[in-house]
Amino acid sequence: MKLLRVGPPGAERPALLDQEGTLRDLSALVDDIDGSLLADASALDRVRAAAGAGVLPALDATGLRVGPPVGRIGKVVCIGLNYHGHAAETGQATPAEPVVFLKAADTVVGPDDTVLVPRGSVKTDWEVELAIVIGRTARYLETDEEALAHVAGYAVAHDVSEREFQIERGGTWDKGKNCETFNPLGPWLVTADEVPDPQALGLRLWVNGELKQDGDTSDQIFPVAEVVRYVSRFMTLYPGDIINTGTPAGVAMGQPEPKPYLRPGDVVELEVDGLGRQRQELKSA
Repeated sequence: MKLLRVGPPGAERPALLDQEGTLRDLSALVDDIDGSLLADASALDRVRAAAGAGVLPALDATGLRVGPPVGRIGKVVCIGLNYHGHAAETGQATPAEPVVFLKAADTVVGPDDTVLVPRGSVKTDWEVELAIVIGRTARYLETDEEALAHVAGYAVAHDVSEREFQIERGGTWDKGKNCETFNPLGPWLVTADEVPDPQALGLRLWVNGELKQDGDTSDQIFPVAEVVRYVSRFMTLYPGDIINTGTPAGVAMGQPEPKPYLRPGDVVELEVDGLGRQRQELKSA
């Protein structure tokens, strides 16, 4: 299934995109697309049954904002330097273990919402990523099979980053990762049954129509199952939590001088195979 949330910020309603591309209203069946729903197999079965029966009312998508596909997110866990190509382009060694950091849940916005360039920023960068959406509480998982069984689905994420804040201002990466609007997510949560191999997904990103990133999850240093299993050893993952799994080569930081960092007025578009497409216009904070 392709689950999504539509409407104004803070007042999104749950919806489903059917196989014919028609937007369907789920608000009579479920309150929201969130951790409570994702952890409730019977509720998801009712949604599937209603979708299959063709009884869900259609929504007019004209002018309708698409919000983040998951509501009430507890935490956003991110994996850094998780593609061989990205590690190489930035001149960093391949990590021996996953590099883990957190983004605040309030950085998450809709896939086509405005992204704000922070005040004083000169190194705002782009990063297309595959996002994992957790569907079952995960603690101390032992096997890859266990890990994948705890995944509700996948989505497109844009891990926007301010490189000066991240690298040159001391301390952890947090200052360059948690600026407002720095995690567009969606348009859809595509359930795991529709993504048979998360290590066979193409990722692409364009800036002002120019292709900048063209990678594949097969280049991940730590694949999806290993990432979920690893993170569960250090923190409890709850239904509705998000894991951003890293970005392929092609970011501004990895390009020759003068590096083409983002500026107000730029337009970024990105997509992951089967998971949909995002488009953001950048403006000043």
